[in-house]
Amino acid sequence: MTMKLGNYKDNDVELCRTTNSRVSTHTAEALLEQHIPFTKNSKKIPFFKRETYQGADTLWVITINPRRYGQARRVIDGMDRAYREHLELSNY
Repeated sequence: MTMKLGNYKDNDVELCRTTNSRVSTHTAEALLEQHIPFTKNSKKIPFFKRETYQGADTLWVITINPRRYGQARRVIDGMDRAYREHLELSNY
């Protein structure tokens, strides 16, 4: 599944990733509330790599235009800690 919002090309950078579908949906909703364009992709995790991801079968990756990265990180920093703990943030 791919959700692309905004007019940005393939120069996006990774904002965060998670194996929790509910956390990815909450993060996407928080970004939408602040009118921040992003792309949300799901990737299937191969069976032999699932141990690395605590048995999860899907990885959700949110990418964003580099110019909006700081604004998006502030949105994530303002999210509830229970959600932030399940996000792996990039160091762009």
